[in-house]
Amino acid sequence: MREIFTGLPWWVKWIAVPVIALVVFGGLIASVVGFVIGLLFKVLVFVALVGGLVYVVRKFTSSSSSRSDW
Repeated sequence: MREIFTGLPWWVKWIAVPVIALVVFGGLIASVVGFVIGLLFKVLVFVALVGGLVYVVRKFTSSSSSRSDW
């Protein structure tokens, strides 16, 4: 592989080959990045919902246990 790139100009190695790789694998890269971002978003929503649920349950259980009229 090194022998193939030895005789080529610098712009082929550093510009043309990465551009061709992005064109060929661009859809795959975009789908992987989209999947990771979507997964992170879902994890954040899950954490926020669980945190809200814990907050609401603790608030209601502490307020109901402190009332003496029940």
